[in-house]
Amino acid sequence: QSQEKSLSKPVSIPLEYLHDPNLSGASTARNAGMAIAKGDIWLFMDDDVVLEPTFLEEILAAYRPGVTGISGIITNYKRPPLGRLLWESIFMRGPFLDDRQRVYWNAAQIRDAAPIRVRQLTGALMSFRALAIRGLQFDMNLTGACPGEDLDFCASLPNGSILLISPKARLLHKRSPEGRSSVHWLALHAQVSYYLRERHWRHGLRSNVYFFWLNVGYMLAASLSSLKRVSPQPWRAWRDGLRKGAGLAKGNIQETRAPVLR
Repeated sequence: QSQEKSLSKPVSIPLEYLHDPNLSGASTARNAGMAIAKGDIWLFMDDDVVLEPTFLEEILAAYRPGVTGISGIITNYKRPPLGRLLWESIFMRGPFLDDRQRVYWNAAQIRDAAPIRVRQLTGALMSFRALAIRGLQFDMNLTGACPGEDLDFCASLPNGSILLISPKARLLHKRSPEGRSSVHWLALHAQVSYYLRERHWRHGLRSNVYFFWLNVGYMLAASLSSLKRVSPQPWRAWRDGLRKGAGLAKGNIQETRAPVLR
């Protein structure tokens, strides 16, 4: 509904507008869109992004043969404090490493660079070849206050899928300026990391080590935050996040990977 006025204006491309009061959450809306989507490239976009005029042209131009999905570069994400950078570089390893963020932080310096390969795309705006994702769905457990549906969707793609960020396709993502408290951050990230690990990365010693090491980092962050607040609340948030992630995973552990395209 937030975009009804914009959608009522004349545009140069055909749009099919689906308004259903029963649709709630990004995963639900995206699945509804996929059910009626046409064309070779499917693009998913949040309603809080602003695109540069040539965005769509740059996305399409980056689709060379063999590429599965492409997103643009978010230009307004600021580099976090040094402590956060150190924490992420030490504890977020293996499948839990988010290699998108460092691309975003350097958006001003790489405007004309070639597309950059990443492990996952952002839910704010991402596109895929229809052939690669037809038959997949966004996880209905990851909606509302529990994001991560973009990570889950990318992890469900065929092995060897090529995902790119095109620095020439530029956008703003207008996130809440208040940010997230450390308590909220711990609960949310513990929940999502546990759930995704059970869904996609729970097999093998290496995955277990990465997950254990990540939770050492969460434990350290929770301890420091608890000392700072003089409150056990951050510890409880981390613990409750793990429990919620386990609860979600318990009822939804299944093979979600798409068939390998030949």
